[in-house]
Amino acid sequence: MAKPVIWITGASSGIGEAAAKKFSNSGYAIILSARNEHELNRVKLACAFPDDCRILPLDLASSTDFPEKVATAISFFGQVDILLHNGGISQRSLIKDTLLEVDRRLMEVNYFGTVALTKAILPHFLARKKGQFGVVTSLVGKFGSPYRSSYAGAKHALHGFFDTLRAEHHQDGIAVTLICPGFIRTQVSINAVTGDGSPLGEMDQAQDQGMSPEACAEAIFNALVKKKEEVYIGGKETLAVYLKRFLPGVFSRILRTAKVR
Repeated sequence: MAKPVIWITGASSGIGEAAAKKFSNSGYAIILSARNEHELNRVKLACAFPDDCRILPLDLASSTDFPEKVATAISFFGQVDILLHNGGISQRSLIKDTLLEVDRRLMEVNYFGTVALTKAILPHFLARKKGQFGVVTSLVGKFGSPYRSSYAGAKHALHGFFDTLRAEHHQDGIAVTLICPGFIRTQVSINAVTGDGSPLGEMDQAQDQGMSPEACAEAIFNALVKKKEEVYIGGKETLAVYLKRFLPGVFSRILRTAKVR
């Protein structure tokens, strides 16, 4: 396969769709995964080179078939060079109003699903002595935020897991890029789960005023090509990472009244 191959989860809309178009236009072969096969086919046809795109439906909550999914992904082009973990669900509910089963669902999809797929493809990367994981977490993988308790918890957990993976497998030629978007103008808040597990069904004001998914995809592309270890993407909300690090007390006071939805 002359073209490098990237496998993108959560590719049926938003950041994943924009990333698929960007990487296709930049000469990559693409494997598109999400639950909605119809939308995946729409994204494929919208890519610059649809003949170099393959569809692989995948549900992050159903990890038992991941070894088979990985085998299928590899069979498409003979290899996978980059796995861009972008699939997941968000949350908009206060802790006191959130059922434990909703907390478990967020962890199952956002953390365990991502970890399971990583473990399934890791032998392929190790055998080739090269490979890259791009992991779309969130700025709330670096700090907590109201209405996103278990979403933030899952994203924090991904940072711990992939920082460890990077350290353990650096000598094996495996790179990890942690990607932390802020407010990106996608459907993520509309599809976010509320305290009882039902979708929010409305656009956050902050989300609606956020960066375009195309600009986000451009930043993701640059970060992966340069093999950056961690990148923060968005507007002024990215400054919160540094405020939390250097002035945690000030950050805490600001967060109490911040407009986050």
